[in-house]
Amino acid sequence: MPHLLHVACIMDGNGRWARRRGLPRTDGHTAGEEALANIVRIASQRDIGWLTVYGFSTENWVRPRTEVRHILSMHKRLFGRIDELNENNVRVRWIGRQFNESGARTPAFVQRSIEKAIDDTRNNTGMTLTVAFDYGSRAELTRSARLSSDAKNLRSDVEISDITQHLYDPEMPPVDVLIRTSGESRISNFLLWQIAGAKVFFTERTWPDISATELDAAIALVEPTDGQ
Repeated sequence: MPHLLHVACIMDGNGRWARRRGLPRTDGHTAGEEALANIVRIASQRDIGWLTVYGFSTENWVRPRTEVRHILSMHKRLFGRIDELNENNVRVRWIGRQFNESGARTPAFVQRSIEKAIDDTRNNTGMTLTVAFDYGSRAELTRSARLSSDAKNLRSDVEISDITQHLYDPEMPPVDVLIRTSGESRISNFLLWQIAGAKVFFTERTWPDISATELDAAIALVEPTDGQ
């Protein structure tokens, strides 16, 4: 049985895509949602067990209010594509600041969409799609370190296994390859713990223009024995 890959994506360039076409940034985010739906369909047909995407970061709340509102409504639609997810046997998960956590800002209507998507796809046995929403890796690691310390009650040193156990999703495997679109070569506070040994694929293409070509090129960076 082949090793099922974990592919992570920093979906960058929606605004640039729109600007180059003389369109509002919100149109770029809408095009980005469709690109993600297409990549999910394509990835579900590859040897990919996990696809994790950076939907909305803890830093994104400072964007213009109209843009944030559009992104929030877009994610509500994204999590609502249940029929399509079930047709592709895709299971949905989510990582980010917990809804009751201090500083968390995910609105109630997005929370409900996330919870419904998780529940409605939990019996699917194919690829796992994890959406990072209101997510920042530093926030995740700070929380994990605090919980690890509390669990040990300072009686002993915190181990690597302790940090892993207290991540947002302890079952998430290490990332095999990280894709960053739009010509940027930054990690942007995304999955810093999980990408420790990952290959990184940078492409000049903006996220709305991503296709199977870029996905397959990224997968090709991972040698057959990697992660086994």
